Amino acid sequence: MKIILASASPRRRELLKKAGLQFSVKTADVDETLPDGISPANAVRYLCRIKNEAIKADENTVVITADTVVACEGKILGKPETKKQAREMLSLLSGREHSVYTGVCIRKGKKKKIFTDRTRVYFYSLSKKEIDAYIETGEPMDKAGAYGIQGKAGVFVRKINGDYYNVVGLPLARLVRELKEFE
Repeated sequence: MKIILASASPRRRELLKKAGLQFSVKTADVDETLPDGISPANAVRYLCRIKNEAIKADENTVVITADTVVACEGKILGKPETKKQAREMLSLLSGREHSVYTGVCIRKGKKKKIFTDRTRVYFYSLSKKEIDAYIETGEPMDKAGAYGIQGKAGVFVRKINGDYYNVVGLPLARLVRELKEFE
């Protein structure tokens, strides 16, 4: 099966390799501005769909796109653009439960499947010193919610309820099962 992963995320590439899939990488250049009032689950569905539609592929190629957001207290947290935004996000998550949503769109020819996955993540309370030290690593700047569970921020996580790989950026087991429909 010929697969295109339409994502710039190195974490998604690593996960697909972990699953033993052979694929090429393309990126979709789309406007990721979300409609006002959209829910986190609908936001990731919307974003993965528009990214998928932006990729040209032949009828025999499977195109996979994904998008991940963190949501806390009704607020969608994307990737921080500044250290200040990263600090605000991490302060909001400190000592709280939040949800990580990933939307995945799979397309082959005219057949398309979109699904979402949600994982609840519980953070320990974080001191200002812990937050500042983490921000200085640079790690939060390219991650939804300003943290990577697979990196240094793993020590902030008290527990999760759901798929760990969803928090990394791709619900891997479900994706592999869904891909069977496209063989």
